[in-house]
Amino acid sequence: MGGTAVVVGGGVGGLAAAIGLRRIGWDVRVLERAGTLADAGAGISLHANGLRALDALGVGAGVRAAARPQYTGGTRTPSGRWLAAMDGAALERALGTPIVGIRRAELHRLLRAALPPECLRVGVTVPGVDRSAADRVGVPAGDEVLEADLVVAADGVGSRLRGLLFPGHPGPAYSGSTVLRAVTDRPLDLRTDFELTWGEGAEFGHIAFADGRAEWHAVLTAPPGVRHADPLGMLRRRFGGWHDPIPALLDATRPEAVLHHDIHELATPLRSFVPGRVVLLGDAAHAMTPNLGQGACQALEDAATLAAALAAETSVASALDRYDAERRPRAQAVARAARQAGRMGRQLSHPLAVALRNTALRITPSRAAMRTILRHADWTPPALP
Repeated sequence: MGGTAVVVGGGVGGLAAAIGLRRIGWDVRVLERAGTLADAGAGISLHANGLRALDALGVGAGVRAAARPQYTGGTRTPSGRWLAAMDGAALERALGTPIVGIRRAELHRLLRAALPPECLRVGVTVPGVDRSAADRVGVPAGDEVLEADLVVAADGVGSRLRGLLFPGHPGPAYSGSTVLRAVTDRPLDLRTDFELTWGEGAEFGHIAFADGRAEWHAVLTAPPGVRHADPLGMLRRRFGGWHDPIPALLDATRPEAVLHHDIHELATPLRSFVPGRVVLLGDAAHAMTPNLGQGACQALEDAATLAAALAAETSVASALDRYDAERRPRAQAVARAARQAGRMGRQLSHPLAVALRNTALRITPSRAAMRTILRHADWTPPALP
């Protein structure tokens, strides 16, 4: 079964969906609202499930070659005391691959390279879709209307299409946390591949990249919409007394490189990912907090599952029913787990609660911690042609 598809959104999920659809013989157009592909975002960790989805889509080898495996690191206190150590080698033995870190811009570049240039159109805002026909969807795209057998809504946590298709849904909710992040301007001599540090109402973490630079992120419990005239200066004051290499990471960053976003999630789950011939994918379907590092991985799972369902089923309707049945329970369960992890992590602010959490982490056997990762990362994609 082939057809024509329009993907709304040129992020990780949208590009992966386009790759999967083209792989099974569909004609695809990707419409991206941004006028230029700035690839906003710093770094990303990909777990085994995300890498397996990329393998199924035929682009896993290139991503692995550009990424840095995460073998060492873990979770610390602001003084530097270790709460839990990462055993990337054990994860690799269990799953066949370690977690890897890669710049988001590089991941976007690799995904775009798997598509013909004419497939992607930038600077196109899709105000809505016409679903008046039973088997076709009209998509306004500038001065024309594209007719498609399928529309993939991959337009992010603030999805315009989701709001139109589910007018009674409350939409994304503020998680209570805001994140500042950047990629360092130069390489650093880091002793670990990945770290998280949990303080009272705050978190600081880093991901090391293959070129020696690193992404860092600082998550703060704060009201939404608060911004700072000097974000880097604020962070130096807030985290200046925390352990190395946190001050060094901030010192290796240009002020203009710092990004600041409030963290929103779909706290109210959608009743369906498939309204008619439109399918929601990635953050548009199940935006989650970043506590498990599963946001992009779940979007990649969506893309591989959608392509496999369309390849296996005899009709678009049955394929979309299959996609919804396979993806919605899993993605929404991961989102719930991510929310719970946040409550036990950076959102704890009372000193007694933080002390109890830290003690629990220190005495938790490493096998138990690994089971938590395996619960979400040990996923095998359906076969693609």
